Amino acid sequence: MLEAIVLAGGQGTRLRSVVPDLPKPMAPIAGKPFLEILLGNLARNGFNRIIISLGYMAEIIQAHFQNNFLGMEIVYVVEDTPLGTGGAVRLAMTKCHADHTFVFNGDTFLDLEVAAIEKLWQQFRQPILVGRAVPDTSRYGRLSVQGGKIVGFHEKGMSGPGLINAGVYVLNRNQLNLYALGTAFSLESDYLEVLVSSKSMDLFVTSGQFIDIGVPEDYARAQVELYK
Repeated sequence: MLEAIVLAGGQGTRLRSVVPDLPKPMAPIAGKPFLEILLGNLARNGFNRIIISLGYMAEIIQAHFQNNFLGMEIVYVVEDTPLGTGGAVRLAMTKCHADHTFVFNGDTFLDLEVAAIEKLWQQFRQPILVGRAVPDTSRYGRLSVQGGKIVGFHEKGMSGPGLINAGVYVLNRNQLNLYALGTAFSLESDYLEVLVSSKSMDLFVTSGQFIDIGVPEDYARAQVELYK
């Protein structure tokens, strides 16, 4: 069984000027909610079960997808208070059935090479971070890589081409059990940087189509690039 967590609880403040009355993952792309496009891609890639982590305007997403979408079982967790990316994943992991889970951001489309990543997991069974080469890393921050391993994260602002964290991970479902449920923390800065320092994380560099709709300029680009 292929299982995924989708983080869809953010308020999307940077997109509020163009999508004022919807949670960011439900922003329309050529008339279709973005989250439909993301979930449709997961269904095509063989996922069976999706845990959607919700917060802001949770009821809109729950009413739209209910408990099944394109043959995938849809399960929800809802934050009472903002938990950050780490706390949200920790909460969602309580609903996981498989021994490992993919983690996606609900505002980012990535046409991922799922079979190849699953093979990497089965071979080494340790956390995987998905990287993506982009022409300008300044908006995202940059990964430092040596010998095929991540050795550091650089903050946003470093311009020019490079490799970024695409915001997709594969984790053991017990990976975050050292954090108490309800603890707010950042998956990236509070947890992944610790893994990187111990070199216990694999890197998979994707060449799949990548677009983050988090800012108005890229949301406008998505209207063309993701229109199907």
